[in-house]
Amino acid sequence: MLEDSGRDAEHIRSELLRSNVSTITSRADSEASFLSELLDSTPDVVLAEHSLAEFDALSALAILRRFSPTTPLILVTGKCVSAEGAVACMREGAEDLILKANLGRLATVITEAIELRRPIKTLTQRQIEVLRLVAEGCRTSDIAKRLDISAKTVESHRTQIMRRLDIHTIAGLVRYAIRVRLVPLTR
Repeated sequence: MLEDSGRDAEHIRSELLRSNVSTITSRADSEASFLSELLDSTPDVVLAEHSLAEFDALSALAILRRFSPTTPLILVTGKCVSAEGAVACMREGAEDLILKANLGRLATVITEAIELRRPIKTLTQRQIEVLRLVAEGCRTSDIAKRLDISAKTVESHRTQIMRRLDIHTIAGLVRYAIRVRLVPLTR
């Protein structure tokens, strides 16, 4: 949980318990503590306030994309977020936006985000990299050069990805990668 208010963090925890969501939570309130928590454990989901004093959700998304690309981030905010700010976070990969005044959807959003990503958890880190590059529109030869592997190895990874995700087209892979926010909506 990326949250600078202990009271708000407790309110969110209480809502999760009330909704029968099994949780083990930890709270970070800065970039350093967020990165430390992320490296100490692999969270199923990150709940993030839109803007903290010296850190924000967009920065957290960039860190997540680098260190835990399959972990969803859900904005849970009490502050008024501008439409532009909310859209920017969603385009960069936030799963959803929940207002602290109305946490009723939080359990459902968390459950759906985790369930959607369950298949991707079967992939290796290299396969996730290949999937991300495929979704970004890279050709097999470009992926091979970028990852310093052969084109045949890229094709093998792509075949395994399709098998493990039960997706049978490149377009399907791209749609899935966008849906799980492995790649941002815009570049």
